[in-house]
Amino acid sequence: MNAATGKRDYYEVLGVERSVTEVELKKSFRRLAMKYHPDRCPDDPSAQEKFKEAKEAYEVLADAQKRAMYDQHGHAAFEGGMGGRGGFGDMGDIFGDIFGDIFGMGGGRARARRGSDLRYVMELDLEEAVFGVEKAIEIPTQVNCHHCNGSGSADGKTTQCRTCHGHGRVRMQNGIFSIQQACPHCGGSGQTIEKPCKECRGEGLLEETRALSVQIPAGVDNGDRIRLSGQGEAGPGGAEAGDLYVDVRVREHAIFQRDGNDLHCEVPIRFAQAALGAELKVPTLDGEVAVAIPPETQTGQTFRLRGRGVKSVRSGRVGDLICRVAVETPVRLTREQRELLEKLEATFAEGEPDAHTPRAKSWVDGVKDFLSRVTS
Repeated sequence: MNAATGKRDYYEVLGVERSVTEVELKKSFRRLAMKYHPDRCPDDPSAQEKFKEAKEAYEVLADAQKRAMYDQHGHAAFEGGMGGRGGFGDMGDIFGDIFGDIFGMGGGRARARRGSDLRYVMELDLEEAVFGVEKAIEIPTQVNCHHCNGSGSADGKTTQCRTCHGHGRVRMQNGIFSIQQACPHCGGSGQTIEKPCKECRGEGLLEETRALSVQIPAGVDNGDRIRLSGQGEAGPGGAEAGDLYVDVRVREHAIFQRDGNDLHCEVPIRFAQAALGAELKVPTLDGEVAVAIPPETQTGQTFRLRGRGVKSVRSGRVGDLICRVAVETPVRLTREQRELLEKLEATFAEGEPDAHTPRAKSWVDGVKDFLSRVTS
């Protein structure tokens, strides 16, 4: 601490040795600036003071001439006009150097604005999503003007922007803070157009509906997104185009429901088939396959067909087809069918009725237990 000025040694403030290099000095200040910036520490009353202290130290030590004077005379080098330019006049220089690097605003001309990204929702049938498909789509977008090749200039000539003087950036001062941003007059290009193109009115862009062919890979699922790089809107002044994002929406299927890489389907069977067993033809995405239904099959029982599901677009693993049995009650019975059923039903009353309905006994016992607890 300097007793005369009440200021700490600048090297101590930045936490560096006197032999520090320019790169190390900049790195140290960047760390402190990020730590104590008032925007990051709005509730810390000491943050702004620490930030100002670090900024003052860096402005001196980052300037070779000032650093030499400070090393020789200390803080007194900048008292009473010894330094020629008293105080710290242009704080914005530091922001352009340091915070430009931190926030992507430093060095050279501002980047031309990239074209906008586009989004397209594509609806697919389940079969298209599973096996892949090529789809032709039309996208309303902005493209580079064909008359001026996207320059916006009728004669291809541009002049230096009078607002930013060709830098593409302007500095906005707010108190002690100085922030650089793209020039609002030239949009960051540093150039302006004297004779705008009549077709695009100097914008360099035209509205157009573009036809594209999109290759949908096999195995995509509902909610997947496909990125087509550079197929979005063209950037102004010939800048990089944006991207096109195709969002996949899979329509509901009449037979199958997809769960990840597995497919599910319900297989209705007659109660005689469930009781006696049967061989059924079950549909898959590759065609019908035979499934053996064992005797005494109950509603809700499932059968897994390995490798009959969907091949994952990411891992390549193939899922399964899971068939759920639904035993149907017969309807519109003929007189003969009714009589046969009545005879069958009469046989269940003989011998041990519970032997034919394994779930009924447990259900009845559960009801009795429930009623006994409720009425007790």
